[in-house]
Amino acid sequence: MSLNDYLFTSESVSEGHPDKVCDRVSDAVVDTFLAADPVARVACETLTTTNLVVLAGEVRGPAEVAGNTDLLVQVARDAIRDIGYEQDGFHWKTADVQVHLHSQSTDIAQGVDAAGNKDEGAGDQGIMFGYACDETEELMPAPIALSHRILKSMAEARKSGATALLGPDSKSQVTLRYANGKPVGATSVVVSTQHADAASVEEIRELVRGHVLKVLPEGWMCPEQDFYVNPTGRFVIGGPDGDCGLTGRKIIVDTYGGAAPHGGGAFSGKDPTKVDRSAAYAARYLAKNVVGAGLATKCTIQVSYAIGVSKPLSVYVDTAGTGVVDEGKLARALQEVMDLSPRGIREHLGLSRPIYARTAAYGHFGRAPEDDGGFSWERLDLVDALKTAVGA
Repeated sequence: MSLNDYLFTSESVSEGHPDKVCDRVSDAVVDTFLAADPVARVACETLTTTNLVVLAGEVRGPAEVAGNTDLLVQVARDAIRDIGYEQDGFHWKTADVQVHLHSQSTDIAQGVDAAGNKDEGAGDQGIMFGYACDETEELMPAPIALSHRILKSMAEARKSGATALLGPDSKSQVTLRYANGKPVGATSVVVSTQHADAASVEEIRELVRGHVLKVLPEGWMCPEQDFYVNPTGRFVIGGPDGDCGLTGRKIIVDTYGGAAPHGGGAFSGKDPTKVDRSAAYAARYLAKNVVGAGLATKCTIQVSYAIGVSKPLSVYVDTAGTGVVDEGKLARALQEVMDLSPRGIREHLGLSRPIYARTAAYGHFGRAPEDDGGFSWERLDLVDALKTAVGA
């Protein structure tokens, strides 16, 4: 195959995957703090296993939240109930929920907080990436977009009551064939899903097939021998009862499915002063607007930060040879149209709001902007400003 003719694979995991249960609980804790105080600080990690949930980390916020263990236990239970876990080995009502959150380090706080002439600094050092391409309507790589859609379709059917055969825990994987650099069809599809004990292998296969066909463009279905559903043959015990879960262990699922680089940190459980999260959102926002403005068909952006320092140390742009303007000029224009300090990002995108639990599954990117500010980084409202800045 030439460089433009190749196969590429991405995977997704459902909200009931043990790691995603942890992401959801951690982000529900973030939302609870931000709802009480928009400048609260949260770094919450969650661990789950058989009927056990452990929350640990550092927080700074109002005592009615930070000091209210019963409230935080209920936040975790509500998140698990919404996912749909009412199983003997993992049940929202009976699981042992332990809270081990303590006050944020004063050493970190003094570097991050604004004081006098010092602007709010980054919550940590690190590198963050954003990416966009014209393969799908949402300007995301097609393999990860389709992988997410399959699992979302299955989850909607499960939660609506359309089927009682599917459980919360599932994974998908889609391999697409690219011709002349564009996706043209699937060569394989893999779906593993937790299911009712009484369901047969063939029942689950045909149920899943309907969701895959609903999602893939017409004519894109893979050959029958390359359509794999529960390849082990049985998947009744799932979720945290089947496998330990941890926050932040599905970072490639969260972003671009491996089609673009990922920085050093996860997103979930972190308030927006943590640039691992907020700067990655900003980088996606800028990359999407570059592609949306017609300045490139692919765009990768990297930003880097130092703890306690407000301005990014670097801004790098790569349009993979598809750009219509010089990349150095584009990098300067991006910094003109958006303040990339932690405070500037937080204010521009309205990130100090309880909008994070909804991001925990099916990807942080490629989602529709919502009226309450959710997924604000998916807006295309910088297109005109960017065109003007580069003289396009």
